[in-house]
Amino acid sequence: MKRIVLLDDYQGVALDYGGWDRIPEPWQVVALEQYIGDAEELVAALGEAEVVVAMRERTAFPAAVLDRLPDLKLLITTGMGNVAIDVGAARRNGVVVCGTGGHLPATAELAWGLILALVRSIPVEDAGMRDGGWQRTIGGDLEGATLGLVGLGRLGRRMVPVARAFGMDVVAWSENLDPEEARAGGAEPVAKLELFERADVVSVHYKLSERSRGLVGAAEIAAMKPSAYLVNTSRGPLVDTDALLAALAEGAIAGAGLDVYDTEPLPADHPLRSAPRTVLTPHIGYVTEDTYAAFFGDAVEDVLAWLEGAPVRVLEA
Repeated sequence: MKRIVLLDDYQGVALDYGGWDRIPEPWQVVALEQYIGDAEELVAALGEAEVVVAMRERTAFPAAVLDRLPDLKLLITTGMGNVAIDVGAARRNGVVVCGTGGHLPATAELAWGLILALVRSIPVEDAGMRDGGWQRTIGGDLEGATLGLVGLGRLGRRMVPVARAFGMDVVAWSENLDPEEARAGGAEPVAKLELFERADVVSVHYKLSERSRGLVGAAEIAAMKPSAYLVNTSRGPLVDTDALLAALAEGAIAGAGLDVYDTEPLPADHPLRSAPRTVLTPHIGYVTEDTYAAFFGDAVEDVLAWLEGAPVRVLEA
């Protein structure tokens, strides 16, 4: 049997989306539910696979791994970019790398879920109710507050109309932000540190690269108000985790809502898991019905097109 392996199917649902029954015999589609972080174990698990579907950046494919997968011919990543895949090394090994579409609103929607959970202490009050208690906290207000957007791309722009609906002001910064485009989109362009000084909620929507790693560092966090919150639904390494942990421990900021981390899955003993005034979710910004339907539906199309000798959505190095 020829093997197609779907990686990191945490919920055990990947085969339910996309119509994998459209793949002809003699192909066998296998979904692996457990994350494989060790390179040796990954090579062993994928040793006979000709097609692999990787879910976002959950599993890394550096040259050291790709060089040891001689049977691999097609590597699909959900989404149209994956910094965990060495596309150049794949090409040198004769591996075609393809992407998929997605469902853009999902991550912005989760960002607002984290913001509301923080400002109104929803997890704390939920836990209190289940313990038999009653009101424990005094919530904050969004009307009249300022939302600071670090990044005003496709996802950042989606945050603006919701903020306006709540009666919030919006300021934005990115390295190459066009001031006129920002104003036209409903956000006031400001300098980086000014954003952190003014915002009551800072929400990060930035692409991870070597230049943007640590974009939100100790200086930016120190500039925040003690009453302000930091939300990151983009990529963990954009924020200096040590600086954030220190600020939370000292009460220098009001709290943080995180969906992304430097290491994923987040180790069970990681200090973020016990950090005060946090709301943590396990990188579920894109984990929705519509997103999975798009991811896996396009992945099936990628396989079928490749089998016909005309691959689609090919990613360049």
